[in-house]
Amino acid sequence: MITTTDLTKVYRTRDREVTAVDGVDLHVRPGEVFGVIGRSGAGKSSLIRCVNLLERPTSGTVTVDGTDLTALAGDGPRAGRALRAARTRIGMVFQHFNLLSSRTVQGNVELPLEILGLTRRARAAKARELLDLVGLSEKASVHPAQLSGGQKQRVGIARALAGDPKVLLSDEATSALDPETTRSVLRLLRDLNRQLGLTVLLITHEMDVVKTICDSAALMREGRLVESGKVSDLLATPGSELAAELFPLEGAATGPGTTVVDITFHGDSAARPVVSALARTYDIDVSILSAAMDTAGGRQVGRMRIELPGGFEENVVPIGSLREQGLTVDVRDEEPAGSPGPAAAAGESATADLVKE
Repeated sequence: MITTTDLTKVYRTRDREVTAVDGVDLHVRPGEVFGVIGRSGAGKSSLIRCVNLLERPTSGTVTVDGTDLTALAGDGPRAGRALRAARTRIGMVFQHFNLLSSRTVQGNVELPLEILGLTRRARAAKARELLDLVGLSEKASVHPAQLSGGQKQRVGIARALAGDPKVLLSDEATSALDPETTRSVLRLLRDLNRQLGLTVLLITHEMDVVKTICDSAALMREGRLVESGKVSDLLATPGSELAAELFPLEGAATGPGTTVVDITFHGDSAARPVVSALARTYDIDVSILSAAMDTAGGRQVGRMRIELPGGFEENVVPIGSLREQGLTVDVRDEEPAGSPGPAAAAGESATADLVKE
């Protein structure tokens, strides 16, 4: 539904250039919720604004629902009309709501319908339908100043749906909301995704958003996508930075001569007594250093950091048995005692690189 190819956005001033988006290839499948996560300054907002050409890319292409938007971004009235028509299939929800204070809630939702040329009666009927869809039908006649933050965002969502879009873009839509309101807005977005078949592309700096709503996700850093895929696949990928950030684990080896292993449980394995079975089968003492359990991508997922007695060579067989059970296993330290090891260094780097706002 959304494809960007070698997408680049460079901002130029008199004395410098800033590459906000650097050769991004993004693929969002029809009907999925796709999250792009990264710290402030990673280029997330520039990327999503390039998708509907609110920002004109410096180079590369953007295709939405089979239409190359960058090919429509030329000069002249004909190109402008074609781009505006294509944009009607793309709704956008903003971080700070962007509602008109002088208009009522219904008036804000009717605004894009006025631009589309609908009659007053048709606009009113459509706006009431959308407000009912987002649970705000009783607020149609009030002004934005009388609404809570969550209610304002619901109005913004209703307005974004006015043109019956196939794609909904969300630019940090929940970052200004409290946790409870955030959860309710995310539930609404997921419900709309399912009811209307909407493809949702959202950007966020909050890992909980990815856990709660996203089917797929990408990690963005310094203008580039460093990791991308289905959340379930990423959780099953050894060394995945996103998996480590979704379920962070703590705890180091308690002494020399041991092996620290991170295990990711997903699907049916989340309910199996894997650790106790490992201890019984191989007659070893297994120490649990830390653990986390939650839901991500609509599935229960757990991660656990355990310590096994002996070096890596002594634990090849039990570690292999874990992998044979379909578990994702990362050996944190395969080096001699006292050396950080490549896997541990990668994990520490991942934790340091992604700083939540």
